[in-house]
Amino acid sequence: MSTLTLTPRPRTTDRLAALPVVVIGAGPVGLAAAAHLADRGIDFVVVEAASTPAAAVQQWGHTRLFSAWREVVDPVARRLLEATGWTMPAEGRAPTGRELVDDYLRPLAELPAIAAHIRYGARVTGVAREGMDRTRSADRENTPFLVRTPEGELLARAVLDASGTYDSPNSLLSTGLPTIDDARISHALPDVLGRERERFAGRHTIVVGAGHSAANTLISLVRLQRDAPGTRITWLIRNAGAVRVSSSADDELVGRAQLGARVDRYVEAGAVDKIDSFEIGRVESRPDGIHLSGTRRGELAEVTADVVVNATGFRPDLAPLREIRTDLDAVVEAPRLLAPLIDPNVHSCGTVEPHGFRELTHPEHGFFLVGMKSYGRAPTFLLATGYEQVRSIVAWLAGDMASASRVELTLPATGVCSTDAGGCC
Repeated sequence: MSTLTLTPRPRTTDRLAALPVVVIGAGPVGLAAAAHLADRGIDFVVVEAASTPAAAVQQWGHTRLFSAWREVVDPVARRLLEATGWTMPAEGRAPTGRELVDDYLRPLAELPAIAAHIRYGARVTGVAREGMDRTRSADRENTPFLVRTPEGELLARAVLDASGTYDSPNSLLSTGLPTIDDARISHALPDVLGRERERFAGRHTIVVGAGHSAANTLISLVRLQRDAPGTRITWLIRNAGAVRVSSSADDELVGRAQLGARVDRYVEAGAVDKIDSFEIGRVESRPDGIHLSGTRRGELAEVTADVVVNATGFRPDLAPLREIRTDLDAVVEAPRLLAPLIDPNVHSCGTVEPHGFRELTHPEHGFFLVGMKSYGRAPTFLLATGYEQVRSIVAWLAGDMASASRVELTLPATGVCSTDAGGCC
């Protein structure tokens, strides 16, 4: 008996077959899913909370990706676009987030085969089986999904949740528990050199986090520091070293290696004051700034700044999925079969083995987390990985088990890996 024979196939009834696949989120991976569904002639609806495609990417549009164009465009989406006369930008150049939206994602969303299926301003507040909560089992797999938005409810044969994690940042606290709201605490990747310049110029900023979002913000702050006297930069990380932004000659994504090398140089030159091994236990609003206190190598430690940038990573918002039967790893909140590949307690590699519908399967037949949200709290997601996910899942939905089970992606190696990466900051 072959592996394909043992693999669960999509179940179809006449009623399910007449229903669309619902894709939650019109970001890069959600739109890639739409392209694959359109290409295979499978009816679908994309529900997007914002009024435009890729709204999260637009928020950090000033930031340059470390992946080149050839690594951030889905192959099927490219073929559909090229059929309309679209041309790929310079393949070896890394785009900014704004360029990614303007030159790729918006044109993709505007393709007639996709645009007619997108519903904007439709934030998903819940997903369930029609007439069933999560405790009911009888005939569950043959019952349509119900996707609820404030504008109404949709029935679906399958659901791909590509809603991302950008709106759900991790806490500054080492415990992960919620902390204060204060306008002086910034979301990750603020526009330091653009619309938010006055917020940072001539002030002391603490950047909390050990990933690439932190690195990008530190680099922008150093550039600002050269033009705005009095600008001070502190980089605060939880662990002894920032493994994920360390430069490596073996990193095949050159832009990623360059990020780490630049930050290393700024620390060595004294432009950035790096404080490692800082466990934040309390965040307080004070007249003179945001006060962070906790421990450092067993001793009490504290630091105050005018602005704090929370670049500690993200987590999935699972509240709308309370009535769906998910199988999530207890540590990183990723699908159980995917979690060992991405758990930062095991390794910090940015390169993850390509994976598809098998690793993303849940007990709820026909439901998938894809893209950033499929990685839970792990910080190593690449767009190309998300494109491979939806390629495999859509092939599975089409009943093309050979394609669904085949790996059609080779990812670049990071050259950076550790076994003690710890948490996200």
